[in-house]
Amino acid sequence: MCLGLAACSGEDPDAGTNGVAKLTAPKIQSRTVKAAQGAGAVHLSGTVVSSGHSYKIDMRLKDEGGTGSVTTGGRTFQLLRVKEHLFLKADADFWTHQDSKGSDSTAHGDTAAADKLDGKYVKVPQGDPAYKRLSGFTVKGALLDGLLTLHGKVEKGDRGSSDGVRTVELTGDKGAGGTLDVSLEGTPYPLRLERAGGAGTLQLTDWGKDFTLSEPGKSEMVDYGAQLPTS
Repeated sequence: MCLGLAACSGEDPDAGTNGVAKLTAPKIQSRTVKAAQGAGAVHLSGTVVSSGHSYKIDMRLKDEGGTGSVTTGGRTFQLLRVKEHLFLKADADFWTHQDSKGSDSTAHGDTAAADKLDGKYVKVPQGDPAYKRLSGFTVKGALLDGLLTLHGKVEKGDRGSSDGVRTVELTGDKGAGGTLDVSLEGTPYPLRLERAGGAGTLQLTDWGKDFTLSEPGKSEMVDYGAQLPTS
């Protein structure tokens, strides 16, 4: 008795794929991490929960830097990094209400100072504590290394799809340690990640699709020198 259409027809469920679904889970994981590390660029979007704070991110990243937006605490700011130079852009409300002592803040100031910063890129000094925290959203290699880690025993799950692309699922600790959907079409890039412990869900798209990075012009930027504006 035939137990399934594929068995009856003799069809290969991996026909037309890149074949990685036939590999063991550790080998699939190794290939997808290698593919991600070797890609020239990626578009990362979704949510990340870290140190009790939730961040909605929409970033385009490559080795030389990145650009995009981060939303946390109901406020959104733009980040742009070109090599070692990091820039932050936000509206006056953001600058007025930030608490410089908060773990996810950058600076706060009075209304007059905030108005000057409204819609302008502010160069973040490398010596400012905010530089390391904010630049972390723009460093492709380090960000991917941290996000693509599955905790616990890695196992192969079901075949599925992500935005119409066929995928195979990898799970850590039966899903408690995270779930990663790997492309079965073309290069085995990671396409969707559910982080362990409910720490966010991310879509990874536009692998290898280059984009232009350039520093803002003088009319678009405010340089505060040694530290970000505070009051």
